Order: sequence, then structure tokens, then C-alpha cells
Amino acid sequence: MKQHLKNEIRNVIYADNAATTPLSKAALSAMLPYLTEDYGNASALYSLGRRTRKAVEQARDCIAACLGADPEEIYFTSCGTESDNWAINGMAQQRAKSGCHRIVTSAFEHHAVLHTCAALPGFSVTYLPVHKDGYVCPEELRAALTPDTALVSIMYANNELGTIQPIDEVAAVCRAAQVPFHTDAVQAAGHLPIHVHQERIDLLSLSAHKFGGPKGTGVLYIRRGLHPAPLLHGGAQEQGKRGGTENVAGIVGMAAALKERTDSLPADAVRISSLRNQLENGLLAAIPGSFRNGGTRRLPGHLNLCLPGIDGEALLLMLDQVGICASSGSACTAGSIDPSHVLRAIGLSDKLARSSLRFSLGVQNTPAEIERMLSCIPAAVKRLQAL
Repeated sequence: MKQHLKNEIRNVIYADNAATTPLSKAALSAMLPYLTEDYGNASALYSLGRRTRKAVEQARDCIAACLGADPEEIYFTSCGTESDNWAINGMAQQRAKSGCHRIVTSAFEHHAVLHTCAALPGFSVTYLPVHKDGYVCPEELRAALTPDTALVSIMYANNELGTIQPIDEVAAVCRAAQVPFHTDAVQAAGHLPIHVHQERIDLLSLSAHKFGGPKGTGVLYIRRGLHPAPLLHGGAQEQGKRGGTENVAGIVGMAAALKERTDSLPADAVRISSLRNQLENGLLAAIPGSFRNGGTRRLPGHLNLCLPGIDGEALLLMLDQVGICASSGSACTAGSIDPSHVLRAIGLSDKLARSSLRFSLGVQNTPAEIERMLSCIPAAVKRLQAL
């Protein structure tokens, strides 16, 4: 039985890296000592605690270097959702003191942003439209800003389409209007070069498990001089801004994974985008009427395809039977009966949105896997069409 399960796992083609990624060997190796012998609380004064405190601060230095930030601007959280909540809630509370009660975001943000904005008491929210190619327009952002705008939150890269937003231009608009700018970079970190100071980003969220790190660990970058109110109250951890005992193993693993991905980013981007293009061109040629959702300026591994006349969830189940893992949208909305809000935001009908699939490739994918996908997916589509 155990050997059978191992063979099943070995034969799986994992093409849902936007949902989560395999833990990298570098991350696991870095984590192991802090799961066993170096288990001390990083706030303790004795040597066991001092060793873990040193590991946390070294990880902070490493992540800051990868993001082009200063170490004191890096705050550890439990995940990207917490980071988004802290950035939005914290800045809303701070800016409300100056009479600012409006948030500007986009219609296709992750629900960690959309639901947080909607839940803010006493705030109004402006939702920028997203054009059919999957990008926001900086000029439309400029027109949407008002004197009472507290914060702008626009994601770095969309989690379903992979489209990379014009962050430099968005940041410039915000800086000119003296409005803080937050970006959810959960999909971008470890896959795109990010330099928060050069790009003039004020707050940035990321999550370790999207780039080979462990689940349950994230970061909020806060530019020096900004003081969002704490989301979690407790001890004096994270410069007194985020209470809670540090997840030392998770933090160390996150730093190792981000450093590994950052160092190999140029070569990985070329290889993964080549595999993605091979998959895209092959599927478009083999499946009549299919088309790509979103534009071409996107993350290296992302491909969102619409297959008109096909139920996306039915196709996912058929692909699972042959060992191919993909998705019909964000992993955080799995089980929802509603069509993707992202695809509806770019103008797709509910029917076409339900006929769309997302494939997201990662560093572990191979040309042989792409060939197998190209042989299995069109065949599965034909079987569904014949039902």
C-alpha cells in the first residue's frame, strides 16, 4: 500500500503552484535545527533563546536584501492574508485620525484585500475597473484619488491571470498624491525581481509557501516612517507591532527559500516561461475555440485558459484521475459555487468564467510533464464534449 501511494505521488504532475509550492530542500534543511535542538523562544535571554533570536534576525536581513528593503522594515506574520489585513486595517486606523476614510483598490484583488476593505467600519471603498487584458490603468487611479483617500492597495501580480500590474506607475501616482501604497505581492515574490525602495512601495505583503517556503509564515514590509496600527496585540515581538511568539523554523525556512528563488530567478523565469508557452501553444492548437484569459505581461508560470462549452470543475476532476493538478481559480475560493470574480472583472460571462482553468508551473516542472499534459488535456476535453 505504501509503495502504491509513493508511485501515485511520483506520477502526479503538479501544475497548481499559484495555490502552493513544494517545500524546497534548502528551506527544509534550514528549518530542521529549529524544529529539534534549537527550539528556544527567541525572546528568552539564555543562550538557547539567543541562538534562535540570532537566526530570526539573520533571516530578516536576508529577506530585506532580497526585497531591496532595510531589515527594520521587515515584519514577520503568519501568512499573506494576515499581512494584507494588517496593512489595510493598520493604515486605515492611522489615516482616519487625519480625516481620511476612503480606500482605493481594484476589482480583481485577492479576497484577503477585498473582504478586509469591505469590513472597514466608516470607510468607503473605490474599486478600479480591470480591463479585459487583466491590468489596471494608472490614469484611472489618478482620477479616483480624493483628498480623503487613506490608502491604495493594488496587487503586484494577479493570482488567477498572472498579469503583472504597472507597479512603478501606480506607485508614482500615489507618491505624487501623498497617499500610502500597499501591494499584495504574494504571487510575485520569488518569481519576479522586487526592489521596494526603487519601486517606491510603502507596504508589501508576501507568503512563504508561494515560493518554496513553509506554510504559515509571511512578511509585511512597512516603509520606514509609516506606523500602521497593530493588528495583533500581545507581547513586544516585531518591534512591539506584532505580538506573538516567532515561528523561528518557519521564518528561517522562508528566508532560505526566498534567497534560493531570488538567486536563480533569471534562469528559472526563462525556463518556466518556455514550458508555459509550450503548454499554451499546444493546448490552443489542439482545442478548437479555446483562448487565453489576460494579457502577455504575466508571471512566468501562469496560464489561464477558457474552454467554451466545458465545465471547468468537471474537467479538473477528469485531469485529477490522470494525475494532473490544476485549478479553476484561487485556492482560497475552492468550494465556492460562484464564478471567479477575477474573470468576471475582465468581462467574461459567468458561463465562460466557469469554463476556464488555471495552470501554474513551477521550478519542479519538466518538458516531459508538458508533453504528458498536452496528450491528456485535449483528450479529456473531447470526452467531456461527447457527454
